[in-house]
Amino acid sequence: MPGARAEHRAPLYRKSRLRLATAAMIALALPTGAAQAQSRDGAGEATEAAPRNAVAAEIRTLVSGRLTNFYRPRGYWPLWVEGDKLGPQAKAFLTLARSAGADGLDAKDYDPEELAKAIDAAKDGLPTALATAELALSRSFGRYLRDMRDPKKGDRAEITYLDKELEPERQREDEMLRIAALAPDFDDYVETMGWMSPRYRELRVALLRWRERWGDLPAGTIPAEGLLRQGSKGEAVAALRRRLGLPAGAVFDKGVAARLRAFQADHGIPADGIAGAQTIAALDRDPEQAERLLRLNLARARLLPGPHVRHVEVNAADARLWYFGEGKQQGTMRVVVGAVETQTPMMAGMVRYATLNPYWNVPMHLVQQRIAPRVIDGATLAAMRYEALSDWSATPRPLEQSEIDWASVAAGRSEVRLRQLPGGNNAMGRVKFMFPNDLGIYLHDTPDKALFKKSARQFSNGCVRLEDAPRLGAWFFDKPLKPDGKEPEQHSPLPQPVPVYLTYLTVVPEKDGVRFLPDVYGRDEKALEKLR
Repeated sequence: MPGARAEHRAPLYRKSRLRLATAAMIALALPTGAAQAQSRDGAGEATEAAPRNAVAAEIRTLVSGRLTNFYRPRGYWPLWVEGDKLGPQAKAFLTLARSAGADGLDAKDYDPEELAKAIDAAKDGLPTALATAELALSRSFGRYLRDMRDPKKGDRAEITYLDKELEPERQREDEMLRIAALAPDFDDYVETMGWMSPRYRELRVALLRWRERWGDLPAGTIPAEGLLRQGSKGEAVAALRRRLGLPAGAVFDKGVAARLRAFQADHGIPADGIAGAQTIAALDRDPEQAERLLRLNLARARLLPGPHVRHVEVNAADARLWYFGEGKQQGTMRVVVGAVETQTPMMAGMVRYATLNPYWNVPMHLVQQRIAPRVIDGATLAAMRYEALSDWSATPRPLEQSEIDWASVAAGRSEVRLRQLPGGNNAMGRVKFMFPNDLGIYLHDTPDKALFKKSARQFSNGCVRLEDAPRLGAWFFDKPLKPDGKEPEQHSPLPQPVPVYLTYLTVVPEKDGVRFLPDVYGRDEKALEKLR
């Protein structure tokens, strides 16, 4: 479809009349009804479309309200009907509607039982029944999409939006349906919650599975008695059996091992059936607290856009970055994020340009603690590849090293602006990607690659250091990014600004479950107090 890719590159929930007009024009350009059938090759395919033509005629008779705004431009062509029956996306959405409580929403708002009746009534393939089910599905689905992106609905988390265009706001059901209808594969779009971040969908599945398997188990702690494995006996094993919801006993048998492996898999722990320190810590976690952590992180993930939006995500809790576009994850890499004292904030902004051969403006505490003492000991700014400037304006005057009272700077009584010159050892590396903000946070290259080998990577002054900045630059610009000579601070605007979301997920999806991460920034407790 001409223009469909461009539509999905814009945030699905941002305010943009141009976006909605584009979506409407795309929908109007689609072949509809009988015209669609005639455009296909082969009499068989045209015959297959005949039942849908009949359904379209019934939709035209039955549709009302805002749904008319959605169906009229598409010639009343059905969204949920395939041939003479409802497609699999109908039951996929019914499952979502019934479990809307996982989204912090009220399932009754989407009439799941009425939907089930309408879907069942449409099994005979009669056009009127299909049209009735079609409209019921679109009505509930539009409300569900609207509420999922409504900043005042459901469990909420806090993030700072640097750009007005990224702020979520309530949308109309027909607008959300127009966007959904542009998905290349609507069945897959519903099945995978294509309007949401993959992180959200995976955490949602994990929450429902966790509730089903572990939510009703009794709380309790396991006495520390070393490793517990098949054949172990005693009070610790008895406590382990109680915690896993197994019959009373004091023997670690095959049943305990199997149940423990399932628990480990669902909690992102190697499923070896042995209760070591990591497994005991997970078992000792209160089930209610674990569910609240899952809900909190689901609320944080809810702020992220879907994969059809070209964007970057950074999770400061596990120091990793992902980038998305064209309906899928297109790459990932490790990053270094802010230390506990200089945390990377939760915020979203638009990456608008890259700066090649950048300077590094040295934070004042580093000037005081690291550089001033070295100068006092005899080092020169030139040898260290720094320069001193008179102020923070766009046209500062260079200062001679001798003009500065370094003892006063080292004591914290005065300040001086220092910047590191571009080059291989510059703390910014060869490039930085800018999304303007007052905190001076951005994505950048780094010459210090050793930190990427560490499992915990919270070491920076708040910015995000990239494991592979050239690869991300090539993705931003759709070509390798190279400076034009050695001139410092070469600014290159992106062909199209790209949203970047700095988030903080302390529960992350794993292949078979979730992994609970350390709350390195100490944010969870305060956030849990605000959780509805």
